[in-house]
Amino acid sequence: MSLYDIFSDPMIRGVVLRALAVGGLVSLCAAVLGVSLVLRRYSMIGDGLSHVGFFALSVAAAFGLNATNSLEISIPIVIAAAFLLMKLTESGMMKGDAATAVVSTGAVAVGVVIFTFAQGTMTSDICNSLFGSASVVTLNDKDLIISIVMSVLVIALYLIFYRLVFSVTFDEGFAKASGAPVSFCNLLIAMLTAVVIVVGMKLIGSIMISALVVFPALTAMRLAGSFRKVICIAGAVSVVCFVIGFFAGCLLGLPTGPCVIIVNMAVYAVCALRKRA
Repeated sequence: MSLYDIFSDPMIRGVVLRALAVGGLVSLCAAVLGVSLVLRRYSMIGDGLSHVGFFALSVAAAFGLNATNSLEISIPIVIAAAFLLMKLTESGMMKGDAATAVVSTGAVAVGVVIFTFAQGTMTSDICNSLFGSASVVTLNDKDLIISIVMSVLVIALYLIFYRLVFSVTFDEGFAKASGAPVSFCNLLIAMLTAVVIVVGMKLIGSIMISALVVFPALTAMRLAGSFRKVICIAGAVSVVCFVIGFFAGCLLGLPTGPCVIIVNMAVYAVCALRKRA
């Protein structure tokens, strides 16, 4: 399929524009949140929640919902898991990395079992859930509306609490001593990350969606020094990499998720090598 074929056919063009809208917004949100998560060494929470996202899809399958009608179940489950992770960490019951490992691996194990019982066999839905759908036609109008609303909500809340996020990111101890609601900020970031993970799983896949949180942030940190500039560059890099990876997948007949992540990896590698030179 060529670019001419994509944009000349009204049906294909509509599907592509829908996927670009969702993917661009998710990439922007993931990158913005990723800066704070990477700086605080919480980036693995994205990986943990992405595994919970697979578990949520298996629960949706158990209720007879297919991949195109699962957001209503997936979003509450992953948000609940985000709260559980933060509570386990704050209570001192487990360290952050241990809590993430326990929740993520357990979620995948239970998810595979539920998927098998729900569908009777290991179908291609599992591969699509783990690695992203090979076809963007799985994004329907309802997905588009939910994704746009959730993405706008994530950006709006991030902007509203920007100063709090900034203070907690760079000195959580001082922020807590000064009376800032640190626990609320941690839960807010975890909740917003959970929403982004769920919304982005359809295009990128639950295994790889966390890469959208990490790679743009790491790339931006190679190019800028201030927090605000890093956020802006991370968002721009993430959106551009998604568009390039998306069209590369369409033209080469490859799944969207791996192509997007490979482009992000390549951009980071170039920036890292350029910085060393």
